[in-house]
Amino acid sequence: MSIQKVSDGRNIDRGILVFEHTSEVIRAESLLKSEGWKIRVMGPPPEIRSGCDLVIEFPLIEELKVLRTLRAAEISPIQAVPVSSPLLHPVDLFHVKDFGRYLMVRAANMKLTVDKESLTIVNISGGGCPDVPYLARHMVGKSLTEAPRPRDIGHTLCGYALQLAFEEMWRRCSL
Repeated sequence: MSIQKVSDGRNIDRGILVFEHTSEVIRAESLLKSEGWKIRVMGPPPEIRSGCDLVIEFPLIEELKVLRTLRAAEISPIQAVPVSSPLLHPVDLFHVKDFGRYLMVRAANMKLTVDKESLTIVNISGGGCPDVPYLARHMVGKSLTEAPRPRDIGHTLCGYALQLAFEEMWRRCSL
């Protein structure tokens, strides 16, 4: 089977699942990854934003199986949309800035900054959720290996976004 590509080189054999609430995205992501699906959480394209500020990109050819898996767990996306137009491409959640000694990863609206030499978390900022100060208090000043995972202590979209930044920082620091 030949896979067509769009101008930015990405395959157009992908679809996106749109959800009403962030908690549904988190549950769906955990379930689908545990079942071995090749998915990723992205920002929704502006044309289909509704409710949650996250979507799940999935292999379009597997749409029926993915939806069946979600239904069995009582998780219902608002819609499943094929990524057939450049306007429907999900938005990458990550932005990385290297400040020399410090590396900052932004995922959605949350920023995590680490001292590259010691791998100590020096700053957490962004978001507007009530658990951001709590997350910062428990993570800043600790190394990436000692700090709690944001997903284990946070319960909001900001905590989830910080978890994504935390995982990306781990990947970039090759831990």
